[in-house]
This record gives sequence, structure tokens and C-alpha cells, in this order.
Amino acid sequence: MSDARSLLTRLRRPLAAVALGGMVAMSLQGCFAVFAGGALATTFAATDRRTLGAQTEDKSIVVKGEARIPEVVAAGSHVNVTAFNRKVLLSGEVPDEASKAAAERETKAIQNVDTVYNELEVGPSSSFGSRSSDALITSKVLASLVDDKTLYSSAFKITTERGIVYMLGRVTQREGQRAAQIASGVSGVNKVVTLFEYISEEELKDYQRKPASENKSTS
Repeated sequence: MSDARSLLTRLRRPLAAVALGGMVAMSLQGCFAVFAGGALATTFAATDRRTLGAQTEDKSIVVKGEARIPEVVAAGSHVNVTAFNRKVLLSGEVPDEASKAAAERETKAIQNVDTVYNELEVGPSSSFGSRSSDALITSKVLASLVDDKTLYSSAFKITTERGIVYMLGRVTQREGQRAAQIASGVSGVNKVVTLFEYISEEELKDYQRKPASENKSTS
């Protein structure tokens, strides 16, 4: 079992690099969702610090949020829903404060949502060019996290809006500080907002010692 875990550790970073290369190529076409399927997605699921149950719930939260929020916000709104370990980030733009509040209420009503970070900007919706630039920034931040040998990119979830990078994840204080430092140095980044769920170094070591099957089944 220890040999298998060692092999997974050695393979994790090259696989992540290949995956992110595909993301960079597809980000400007809005193809992140398509990329989520297949063997590489299975690899990321195996190394994710969330349980399989939390990963499934996060996907369901995003689907429900993207379906429900447009029904309660004003026309012209641009709302992105990002979920990580049952914590939800709302980002984008809405025309008024009422829409911002309505989006938050609707998200809190979704089953399994623990926390909502409402980072919606009240103002005009961003342009296609701005969103394309944000997608590229996200890809560059993720690639930079992969390049850093002290971090595991699967522990992070990155979203960018108007050059503001939002970082979610289950990380230690050390990992969180290093990741924020890396993100702030990426070209085009105006600001970094960290919304991490912190774990201790001992918890991280314990997680790394456990067999993959035990990590995945623990709720």
C-alpha cells in the first residue's frame, strides 16, 4: 500500500501539469466544464482533500445555484457560483443591491451549503474580453501552483473576476500563505482574496499517511 501511495505522489504533479495545459488551451473557449470528465478528473478526485461526498455535493450546489439564481436577480446580471467543501463563493456583477441580496438568500437555501461568500459587485456586467482575461489569469495561477513543489494544486479552487483572484481550499497556514504569494505575482492579478479552510500541519501529515480509500470514504 505504501508503494502505491508513493507512486501516486510521484504521478500527481505531472498529471496535474498535463491537465492544466489542457485548461490553458481551452479556457478562452469556456470549456472548463467539458474538461472535468474522464480519467484526469478521476485522478484529481483521488488526490482531492475533500471527501467524495463533499465533492459530489459541491457539484450539485453549483448546478442548483446556476439554475436558481438567474430567476431571482435582475436582467443583465452575471453571477458565477463556485463551491468547495460546501462553502460557496458568489462572484461577478449584478445591477443592484437587491439582486446581490437575493442571490445570497437563494444560495443559502440550497441543501448542504454551509457558508456563502458574497463577493458580487454592484455595477455593469463585465465584458467578454474581461472574462477571457480572467480565465487566462486563473489558468496561469493554477499552473504556477503546480510548478511550486511545496504545494498540491488539487487542494485549491481558483476563480478570477475583474483581475481579482479568489482562492478557496483546504490548506495549512503555510500552504495558504505560499499560494497567495504565488498568485499575487502572476501578471494581470489586481488583488488576491483568500477564503481558505485551514487545517493543521498534523492533519495534513495524517491525511498523507492514510490510504486513499480511507481519505475518500471519511465524511
